[in-house]
Amino acid sequence: MSRLSVTVITWNEEERLRPCLESAAWADEIIVVDAESTDKTVQVAREFTDRIWVRPWPGFAIQKNFALEQAAGEWVLSLDADEQVTPELKGEIRKVISGDGPADGYAIPRKNFFWGAWVRHGRLYPDCQRRLFRRGRGRFVERAVHESAEIRGTVGRLEAPLLHYSYRSLEEFIHRSNRYSTLAAEEWVKSGRGVRPTDLVLRPLGRFLSMYLLHRGFLDGWRGLLLAGLYAHYVFLRTAKAWEMRHAR
Repeated sequence: MSRLSVTVITWNEEERLRPCLESAAWADEIIVVDAESTDKTVQVAREFTDRIWVRPWPGFAIQKNFALEQAAGEWVLSLDADEQVTPELKGEIRKVISGDGPADGYAIPRKNFFWGAWVRHGRLYPDCQRRLFRRGRGRFVERAVHESAEIRGTVGRLEAPLLHYSYRSLEEFIHRSNRYSTLAAEEWVKSGRGVRPTDLVLRPLGRFLSMYLLHRGFLDGWRGLLLAGLYAHYVFLRTAKAWEMRHAR
């Protein structure tokens, strides 16, 4: 049977890393690339693997691609430190590896958890992510944020999900939203796209209405309402920062 390498990038993830690596401990190899954490992330990683690299943070996609380059298995599963592999997904992945395909890569549905519950609507499920692929066939597109994997060849889809425990509090959501919106705004400006004053209103409003009404976020109760508002706020920050960057030149 082909071998599986699991890759994880980290930065100050001591609280969430252990459940992630426990869920992937059945893999033939685990690779952790750490961005010079100041907590016990590396110590936790050493409980599961000695394949650990510590290097400065170059960006999400670059760091993930570096981790892929260290993989020795014929197949690679790329995980984030706040994700966990379910037993059902483990079974599906093993079936793919034992049969060596048939596809070159696979999209995996992801269940996003917020404030202790799985959020099913608002375009937050199935949230498919291309994470399993033959070594050398998958690579993350080098974007500042929201990086995704491109797969050379055929792409299939698995049915069992990843579990994603992204935001543990409102404060963490706002902190990361501020960071990610800056990166996204910088990418927006570099692309040469313009920013209209109306974008400051229409884009956030469009995100809220899309998540809450069109994609039925209201069915998730107060979580759906709060998330629609938070994602609209993120869109506003990204747009406003892009406007500021362009007009500051």
